[in-house]
Amino acid sequence: MIKLLAIDDEPLALRLLEVYISKIPDLHLLAACTSPREAMPWLGQADALLIDINMPDVNGMDFIKGLEKPPLVIFTTAYSEYAVDGFRVNAVDYLLKPFSFMEFADAIKKLRDRLELQRPLSGNDGNILVFSTSQRDIRIDSQHIRYIEGMGEYLKIHMDGESTPTIVLYRMKNIQEELPASRFQRIHKSYIVALDRVREIRRNNVTLSDGTTLPIGETYREDFRKYLLSLHGNVEETS
Repeated sequence: MIKLLAIDDEPLALRLLEVYISKIPDLHLLAACTSPREAMPWLGQADALLIDINMPDVNGMDFIKGLEKPPLVIFTTAYSEYAVDGFRVNAVDYLLKPFSFMEFADAIKKLRDRLELQRPLSGNDGNILVFSTSQRDIRIDSQHIRYIEGMGEYLKIHMDGESTPTIVLYRMKNIQEELPASRFQRIHKSYIVALDRVREIRRNNVTLSDGTTLPIGETYREDFRKYLLSLHGNVEETS
């Protein structure tokens, strides 16, 4: 369930948001507030804000900029000139009034995607990774991962015995932090390898036990070498 907080000084605009939210089953409206000050008690519970910009007490954009750890934001406003500022504060979307239900639903889809990217992995033990999506949970045993390939905001996870990779919505930086550092190392902006699958190390690439060759990025080369030295005391490279 996605918990939303709506802020708009126009009662009719709030009512429209209430109607739109009620049509989407996995949305829950915490409160519909006529000012940012009224919304403050709910902020800590909200997954995202639906907020107008031009309001008499506090400008919605200034309110978001003033929060130390703001939730995700969808701006709802009649003024297009704030759009650039909206994306500068990493807004999920910018809905220009009057907007349709379909436009609202598209913004909520973007919000779901962003929330899934932020959601930490969980598991029953140190080996099981669980990627939670709105449809199902994907469970992966990290002991069977050969390497991980990044594709923008998605990952291709290559597993033992699987001819096709598992694709999940998750960032390389986040998965790198979740994996055991003693068993996995990032060698390129697009690749993380399981160290026990590495058969051969060359200056510019590694070869895995199944014959897959992956590049070593210039940015990661020295850190990779130092890491291997810390584990094994010596590293032999072939040219």
